[in-house]
Amino acid sequence: VIQDSKSLRSFCITWTVVCMALGIVLLSQLLLRNQSTEIKRRNNSLDMIEMSGFICGYVSCVFYLGSRFPQLYKNFQRRSTEGTSYLLFALAMMGNCTYGLSLVLKMPPTKSFRTLYFLHHLPWLIGSFGVLFLDIFVSFLCYSQ
Repeated sequence: VIQDSKSLRSFCITWTVVCMALGIVLLSQLLLRNQSTEIKRRNNSLDMIEMSGFICGYVSCVFYLGSRFPQLYKNFQRRSTEGTSYLLFALAMMGNCTYGLSLVLKMPPTKSFRTLYFLHHLPWLIGSFGVLFLDIFVSFLCYSQ
């Protein structure tokens, strides 16, 4: 029971650090966006809609990354991957890999536009490649048993 308590505490600390890091990234993106030399829009409501999209993207990223931790925790707690559907993780890995690659391959060729593009798509890149990393971790657990 003590070891499970330590594992749960470590999980909570890790999850808090991830959420704080995403919050810092969001704040830095907001600050960078305000300092950019983009053409000013005539209608400020578009800025609010776009910002809402970023917020939804980061919230989605947090939930999407968080969706894998209960399975990882359960596997560690049981010390087994029995009952885990590897096909689900394999298909999710393929989906996340192709989605993340589609975002990377669509990057504009100009360096100044590339930086802006990267910042605008950061929550979705973190979500797809972050979950891909976690799914690879689950795959190693499945194959090691």
